[in-house]
Parts: sequence; structure tokens; C-alpha cells
Amino acid sequence: MTELGVVERQIIWDRLVSVVEEQAQVLLRTAFSTIVRECGDLSAGVFDVEGRMLAQAVTGTPGHVNSMAESVKHFIAAFPPATMQEGDAFITNDPWKGTGHLNDFVVTTPAFLDGKLVGYFSCTSHLTDIGGIGFGPDATDVHMEGIALPFLKVVDRGEVNRTLIEICKANSRLPVEMEGDIYSLIACNDVGVRRLEATMREFGLTDLDAIGAHIIQTSRQAVLKALAEVPAGTYRYAMTIDGYDRPIELKAAVTVGPEGVVVDFDGTSPQAARGINVPLAYTTAYTCFGLMCALSPRVPNNAGSLGCFTVTAPPGTILNARYPAPVSSRHITGQMLPDVVFGALRQAIPERCPAEGTSCLWNMTFRGPRAGNGDDRYGFAITVTSNGGTGARPTRDGLNATAYPSGVKGTPVEIVEAMTPLLFWKKELRPGSGGEGTHRGGHGQIIEVENGDGLPFELLAAFDRIRFPPRGAEGGAAGAAGGLTTSKGRTLAGKGFQKLDGDERLTVLTPGGGGWGDPAARTPRLREQDRTTGLEG
Repeated sequence: MTELGVVERQIIWDRLVSVVEEQAQVLLRTAFSTIVRECGDLSAGVFDVEGRMLAQAVTGTPGHVNSMAESVKHFIAAFPPATMQEGDAFITNDPWKGTGHLNDFVVTTPAFLDGKLVGYFSCTSHLTDIGGIGFGPDATDVHMEGIALPFLKVVDRGEVNRTLIEICKANSRLPVEMEGDIYSLIACNDVGVRRLEATMREFGLTDLDAIGAHIIQTSRQAVLKALAEVPAGTYRYAMTIDGYDRPIELKAAVTVGPEGVVVDFDGTSPQAARGINVPLAYTTAYTCFGLMCALSPRVPNNAGSLGCFTVTAPPGTILNARYPAPVSSRHITGQMLPDVVFGALRQAIPERCPAEGTSCLWNMTFRGPRAGNGDDRYGFAITVTSNGGTGARPTRDGLNATAYPSGVKGTPVEIVEAMTPLLFWKKELRPGSGGEGTHRGGHGQIIEVENGDGLPFELLAAFDRIRFPPRGAEGGAAGAAGGLTTSKGRTLAGKGFQKLDGDERLTVLTPGGGGWGDPAARTPRLREQDRTTGLEG
């Protein structure tokens, strides 16, 4: 094969992105869990033989993608490449070597060309129920949170490990969904392997070494070029969030230099007794995402660009929780980190950094019985994704009811009502919840839901920004705090397992984002827009 030219390298790079996007679409279209197929809570990527990520799918979440970027190296350590064969696939949900909690299964599949190992495909998706206490923060150690899979071979030369599948099904309240999701993960990687083989044959490639080196080096240089435009120095920021039973302090020192960025979370609160702790892999994932958004948003996400960032947190803190800490709801804490990064970098590049937003997903996990199905021991269990407002940006308002930084979509009400007895009486924007400013924070939502069967049901609450709402920036006001109440006059806790009566309706108020700039400077046109949309409050 002749040496690749500039145009050929770019075409092949774009083709790899296309391959992994098709890989992700297979997962999206075949997944059984609603949070995956309806909301896109997944990741997909292609890696070279050293386990370095070359391309990621556009579809997916930063927490999955950026932590999966490191997990492939753990698969290689557990299963030496010389022992891998065509048709193999490997699986884990190790929170410390995967994507941060047990509900995310990671599958990695070796790719071969003419009998030679040329790379790997890896993917992740969130499974609604993996046993244990359920998808909530109540556990006191990781073993209470569900079935734990070490690094295992799920497919051996094309033969699925039925014993492993049956063990997983036996530990889930949703065994059909459990099995279907595992097959979905396996299938999406298989499609990636086939498309990579076709791509390599089309371009006469015998390995990914040259194109991989080009991708990694080009991306790294692009990030370093962007960093050269940012004043060097160390910038600090602190954020207080609700925590489980006491407030949590997140502190960061962001050091920008010509060779990269170091983020140190020294001073952050110690790990918690309940499941809002974050393994360092997930901390790194969302911290790097915040850095990429602020510093080099147009550079592709891969081993080259991510390699410019170093993230540290003292062991035993909530951002570097040690085994066997409970970590089920690690998103509550970890998804705050881009806002922490923005707060620090606002001192250097204020024109690029928004105010604080809701940040963490407001996932409503419900469980309950089904009327007339006394022999159905599983009843229903579902996680409904909802979102608050994002922080206002330096040049425009924040986004309403938008999942930033996770990027997942809100679960359609029609899907939930078709799959469960739950009834939604209201799901609309929350007027006046966005913080005032020259640019207003995004608005949250008002959601009302009850069990249409008239039977008691359970809420596994995992919410934040109730005691400490998103703060504004540069003189902007804070967004409205979130909250949970019921039709019987009860105020529910933001975290933990709680029961509702069959005739009790739940009202969820998701937070609004913080405003940016002096509210007095908001233009008459924007004020009139607030009035005409009915969102002025």
C-alpha cells in the first residue's frame, strides 16, 4: 500500500466516524431499555490495537464515551490480545474500570482482518434494572446496587455464554430487557467490525497504524493550538450541591499551560455514605468534556485530544471514591463538573463559559405492581428522563428543559404510558424558573404523574439543585430551585426510596438555569419575548 495522502487520510477518518455512528444507531434501534432506545443513553467507538480511541459516535453521552475511552485498555489487560479470536466479545460493568456504576454494561469486541487483530469496537448502554436495591442512591456499598460483572467473555468464537446471560436475567426485575440489551450491545459491535473490514479493504489498508497516528497527532496539535489562545495560569472555582444527607463541596484548580490542562479537585468533600459517589473514570469523563466545550469545541473527541487533559482528585473524596463505595447515582455529582470547569475558566475566557445550569439529569425511576397481574412478580420498573434549564450563555439565553451536559433526550410521555400504568397529567415549561440576567437562564419543567391503576407505587429519587439552585454569572440571578410535592400536601426528599399512595399525584419541579449579566441590561425585545411566550413568571 502506498503512503496515504492528506485527502485520503481525511476521507478514511470521516469514514471511521461514519462507521461508529452506524454502530451507535444499531444500539439505539435494537436496545430494549427505554433510556437507551428513546433517550440515547449510550456510547460507541473504535479503537486501535493499543486501545486508543480513534473515533466516537456523535450519538451518545460524554460520561459513557470518555470513560469508555479508558475501559478498553482494561479489557486488553484482562484478555491479552494473543488469546483473542474472531467472534469473541467481552463484557463488564465494573464502575471503576467502566463507566462509573453497575447499570452501564460495556462490551468490547476485537476486530480482525485476514486473521490479524487490527483494532477494537466498544459500546456502552444503560440497563434499567440490574437487581439489588434498584437504580437510586440508597445503598451503603456497591454490592447492594446490583449484579457485578468482572471482565468476562460473553461470546466465545461466536457462541454466546448462556450461563452468564441466565445469571444476569435471574438478578434483574426485567429479565427480558436485560437479555435484549446484552444482545443489542453485542450486535452493534458486530456491525462495526463488518463495516471496518469493508472500509479497510476499500482503501487497501492492512492495519490502522498510520491513520491512527494521523488522527491522534492532528487532534492533539489542534487542542494545543487552541490552548495557546488562553491566558496561562491557575483558575479556581467552588460549587456547593445538595448531597444526600449533607451538602457537598466541589472544588477545582484548573491550570492551563502550553502542553495541556491539569484539573485538580483537591479540597472536594470526602466520599459519601450513600450512592452519589463518583469513580475517577467518570470524574475524568465529564471534566474533560467541560474542557473540550470551553477550549476546543470543534476538535474531534479521541485519544489525541483527550490526552491533553489530566484530572486528579484525592483518593477517598467524592470524586475519587474507593471501592466498595456506593456509586449508583454518580451522575448527580459527576454531571456538575463541566459547570465547575466553566466557573474556573470564566476568569480567563468569560466569553466562552455559561452560567451554572441544572446539570445533573432529573431521572425519575418508578416501580410498582400491575393491576390484574398477581402472578407477575416483576410488575413495572422504568426510568423516565427529565431535564431542567441550562445556564445562560454570554451571548444568548440558556436552553429550556435540556439535558446538558449529558445530552440524552427526555423520555416521551407516550412511551411511558404505553409501557406502564403511569399517567402524566402535566409536562410543560415552568414559567419564571430561568434566572434573570442580560441573558436569561433556561427554564425547567412542571411534571405531574400518578399510577393510573390506582395502586401504590415507588419513586427512587435521585435529584439535586433543590437546596442549592444553579447560580448566575456576571451579575445574573440564580435559577429557581427544584422540588417534589404530592397532591396530599407532602414534600418529598430529593434523594432516596419513597412510596406514593395509589390516589396520590406526584408533582416534580425541575430547576432553572442561572442568568448571565445584569438583568437591567436585558433588551426590550427579549423582555417582550418573555411576556408573549408566557414564561416571564
